[in-house]
Amino acid sequence: MEGNRAPNKDWLPYVLPIALFLAITFAEGKAPEYYVWIYFAKIIVVVGALIWAKPTWRDIQYDPKLVVKSVVLGLILFAVWVGIEKYLNYPHMGDRSAYNPFEKIPDAGLRTAFIAVRFLGLVLVVPFMEELFWRSFFLRYASNSKFSSLPIGTHNEAGALIACLIFAGSHPEWISAFIFAVALTILVGRTKSIFACFVTHAATNLALGIYVMSTGSWHLW
Repeated sequence: MEGNRAPNKDWLPYVLPIALFLAITFAEGKAPEYYVWIYFAKIIVVVGALIWAKPTWRDIQYDPKLVVKSVVLGLILFAVWVGIEKYLNYPHMGDRSAYNPFEKIPDAGLRTAFIAVRFLGLVLVVPFMEELFWRSFFLRYASNSKFSSLPIGTHNEAGALIACLIFAGSHPEWISAFIFAVALTILVGRTKSIFACFVTHAATNLALGIYVMSTGSWHLW
């Protein structure tokens, strides 16, 4: 019977990891003295949620032909992001933690462990989680609430605009984030590949992490 059918929760595996990530990130700001340990816990919890949501991994189909182009695009987007943040003075939507491990963590072993986990989160966990949520789920959902009926990379203009605007609004650097979202929306539309988006996002974040560490631009992470 139609009326007795259980509600469709296809969206939950896409949403739960990023919802947990955001909730724990909020907690980080409320207890900065425990930032390191809360960040460790966040990565463990989010990785656990992603493992639970493993059926969504089918959306990320490995394609070696897309790797080089995606890395190049990721480096271009990194340069755009840093350039905008360095040379364009505009009001931001809040601030990042700007956590400097060399000042905040006196123990060398703990500091090394934190930096390693921070890069794990920055380069692998966050791009994996966000591309499954933003480009696989939300971009399609904003175009059609029955998102699973749409092939990956299929969306309408209104859905794309909504997804890009909300993605931008979830980042302090909203102008840079909007450009990034538009680029990845075009990318997934042309390639039909979440894998390409993941590689691009990972390359951008890796370059950004190296830049932050080498220049001390802690406000960018």
